Amino acid sequence: MTTSRIDRRFAALHSEGRAAFVTFVMAGDPDPDTSLEILKALPAAGADVIEIGMPFSDPMADGPAVQAAGLRALKAGQTLRRTLELVRGFRSGDDDTPIVLMGYYNPIYSYGSETFLDDAREAGVDGLIIVDLPPEADDELCLPSIERGINFIRLATPTTDERRLPFVLANTSGFVYYVSITGITGTRAPDIGAVTSAVGRIKRHTELPVVVGFGVKTPDQAAAIAAGADGVVVGSALVEAVRGSLDADGHATGGTVEAVSGLVSQLADGVRAGRPKAAE
Repeated sequence: MTTSRIDRRFAALHSEGRAAFVTFVMAGDPDPDTSLEILKALPAAGADVIEIGMPFSDPMADGPAVQAAGLRALKAGQTLRRTLELVRGFRSGDDDTPIVLMGYYNPIYSYGSETFLDDAREAGVDGLIIVDLPPEADDELCLPSIERGINFIRLATPTTDERRLPFVLANTSGFVYYVSITGITGTRAPDIGAVTSAVGRIKRHTELPVVVGFGVKTPDQAAAIAAGADGVVVGSALVEAVRGSLDADGHATGGTVEAVSGLVSQLADGVRAGRPKAAE
């Protein structure tokens, strides 16, 4: 496939000698308008790549914080079609920042896979992470995505052994997402030494960037992960920042966008501190 925004962004960061900061936010949380404001604020706050969660009623890999964010979004009327509209709204002012949609296959299947991929490409989506589609189902969505120039990004986990890893990597593009813990999102802190070792093992099998997520919540954790990986993903901490900014009725306040962008700025500083800048 042709070079994507994701490829270009990681190449640029590599030349700068630093890891990528990847932010995860839930589409439509806490409401469509505020969600778009949050998205637009992320690049200036320090996000290099943006993952947007596609709300789903049965998110088996998500911890309590991300589940709650999805439920808030669904309650506010978020749909997959509205998520693509959110991407279009972001793209109207930003044609450079890579956008990755992350979620589950059921909403895409209901939408119609081929139609979804065509609409996603038109909206400006660069990549997909679909956590419940294994490599054995690549014909279902992965290969059609690649045909349309959309990166299909796979998850590798602490239980992905040497025999399984080649299957995970076979049709992966953009980057590899390493899940730093076993279990659901945002519930435990990663073991930095184990993560660094796992990233090194994966990189012996692929030239793709390896980014690390699940459990990273603080600038210090982000810095430690960034020292040994090509990127750091933070999600649960950001959706918790949304939740903590809402009023008693669960509605956005004047401080909601700043609660997220301020935390992103702090975390971005951590990521940038984690790897020294390349020599001039």
